[in-house]
Amino acid sequence: MADTAGQSGRTTTPWTGRLRTALQAAGFTYDGVAEALGPVAHAALSRNETVPGLRATRGGSPVETLTRLWLLQAPVAVAEVEAALPDLLDPLCAAGLLERSVAEVRARVDVRPYATEDLDLWIASDLTPGLDGRPSHVSGDHVLGISSAATSLAQLTVREPVGRALDLGTGCGVQALHLAPHATHVVATDVNERALWLTRVNAELNAVGSVETRSGSFFEPVAGERFDLVVTNPPFVISPATGERLVYRDSGLPGDQVVEHIVRGLPGLLTEGGTGQVLANWMILGDRSWDERLASWLPDGTGADACDAWVLQREVVDLPSYVELWLKDAGLHPSTGRIDAASYAERYDTWLSWFADQGAVGVGFGWINLRAGGAGEHHLEEWPYDVEQPIGPEVTDRFARLAALRSLDDAALLAARPVTRVDVRQETYGAPGAEDPEEIVVRQQRLLRRARQVDTVEAALVGACDGELTVGQVLGALAQLLERDESELRAAYLPVVRELVTDGHLTL
Repeated sequence: MADTAGQSGRTTTPWTGRLRTALQAAGFTYDGVAEALGPVAHAALSRNETVPGLRATRGGSPVETLTRLWLLQAPVAVAEVEAALPDLLDPLCAAGLLERSVAEVRARVDVRPYATEDLDLWIASDLTPGLDGRPSHVSGDHVLGISSAATSLAQLTVREPVGRALDLGTGCGVQALHLAPHATHVVATDVNERALWLTRVNAELNAVGSVETRSGSFFEPVAGERFDLVVTNPPFVISPATGERLVYRDSGLPGDQVVEHIVRGLPGLLTEGGTGQVLANWMILGDRSWDERLASWLPDGTGADACDAWVLQREVVDLPSYVELWLKDAGLHPSTGRIDAASYAERYDTWLSWFADQGAVGVGFGWINLRAGGAGEHHLEEWPYDVEQPIGPEVTDRFARLAALRSLDDAALLAARPVTRVDVRQETYGAPGAEDPEEIVVRQQRLLRRARQVDTVEAALVGACDGELTVGQVLGALAQLLERDESELRAAYLPVVRELVTDGHLTL
């Protein structure tokens, strides 16, 4: 770890520019690697199996050499590395990215291409453990690479232009790099100095100059500051906090207190209208609903830090599955050779006993979104269904819809001319040949893909909203058609209109 910096988070690594040029020249991009491996070997590598990839990359081209070196973690001949990375072997060994013997070179960190619709990056992190079923052991300061959780947070993040953004607990810095294109300045914090070093390497490797790293725990590095956007994938693993701590997943706080601490403190970091987004686990207790418990962590609508909140529980995991997942993640399974069956069973039982003491019956996983300056409207819901990714635009739009509705009293809403969202479709269900459907559903085809069962009045209302007629005119026409009292119909269905707008079926 030769290239480090102090509290300012600035560093100069003269080899990063030359490495970027070499990676580009080698065609070491996401598409280039996928082509070199082929679909079968590429899929095998996603399962941590390298043999098909090693068979597919025997040609000695620069992209094959770098794929074998970093993604497949294979030893590569010195001459091949020197050909793929001209004049870079010595500085990369000195920096700790590679190590050299007399005849071969091995990777000490992982460097891999990473691509989204909008970004093409290279991400350096610590080596992926457990390839080909080999015994896996990671150090306490292990820096995780691109994980499914990191991808999920990146897809959740709102992407409007902002001034200052914060990546709280940055890890390898992937969220900070995602923030950089739409934030003037990005602060990335972590307690792990190795993570901060790799974040700086990644920022320079990708020619991103707007990222500043700071060392410290939770909110300490940014005390007294405010941000327009805060994102965090905290170390949220829920455990008894015993044994070796892996910084990337273990906070040191018992239970899910790390998530509670962040959610309670996040409003104090946000500017007026700022957004905070958290990816998290939480305990589901037997004597209290998950949404009631999480709602108690959210700020009410009366204080200076009032926020609107939208929380979605995306998945519920049973306790044995959860414990097995994270014991294996730490390499604590008999198959690794690091632990015998009796010790594994003891750890497993201790963890389950601790959960029982907490009154836990499961673990929830989901998304917590806050928007500062709202009226303290909190909506918590379960949403285990497939969604369109990235889902960030729906977060932006939902908060905007809430703000727009707050500015409209009933008279103003009656005068509004909403439009049915273009992707909304109507579905009817019933027996074949029946005169009337048993159920009518309006369903969004994009983003959250939310569905709503409606009655005939709601269905007609949604169908009539074309931007030409006001809500009052539509309800008046329906009252005449159905021979209903217009004032009663308005009283009954104006709240429905607000729900349809809030959930995105109608746009104002």
